Amino acid sequence: MVEQEKMKVKICLVGEGAVGKTCLIRRFVHDEFEDRYISTLGAKVSKREIIVDGANGGEVAVDMTIWDIMGEKGFRELLKEAYFHGAQGVLAVCDLTRRDTLYDLHDWVKAVNKVTGDIPVQFLANKKDLADQRSFEDKEMESVAAKYNSAFLSTSAKTGDNVSEAFEKLARMIAKRLVPQ
Repeated sequence: MVEQEKMKVKICLVGEGAVGKTCLIRRFVHDEFEDRYISTLGAKVSKREIIVDGANGGEVAVDMTIWDIMGEKGFRELLKEAYFHGAQGVLAVCDLTRRDTLYDLHDWVKAVNKVTGDIPVQFLANKKDLADQRSFEDKEMESVAAKYNSAFLSTSAKTGDNVSEAFEKLARMIAKRLVPQ
């Protein structure tokens, strides 16, 4: 019987204000959704453990410490060292109803990589439930994600669509990278 690996990882969510970072975390950790917008002040930390397949074929228990940060650009510069230090993975979140939030992800991911080096990034186009208000196509999202050798998922914190999958996919990327072969 293969012994289950255990690992603790720090995950950061990045993206502009009001893209749904806090709502994605609340949906993933508590399976809840809050409709009213309350701007995150500073950083908030949540935790959840999940089980994923590891690189060696066994299971890995991934204890995720999930960091949520205020989305304003000025704040990113102020706290980036403390916020990003030690991160092993990133969920880069944009709002599919606001095209500018997609292209702002370049700056967010570059800021993370400057502190952490090259770590796994999972791109998310959030607010899938508002598809009728979509401001960019999947091809554009694929292009941005491809620049970081990553993929993307469309998510909805409101309905829960692809939220667990996004965190699990990132956890698998991290586990495959950190667990010895």
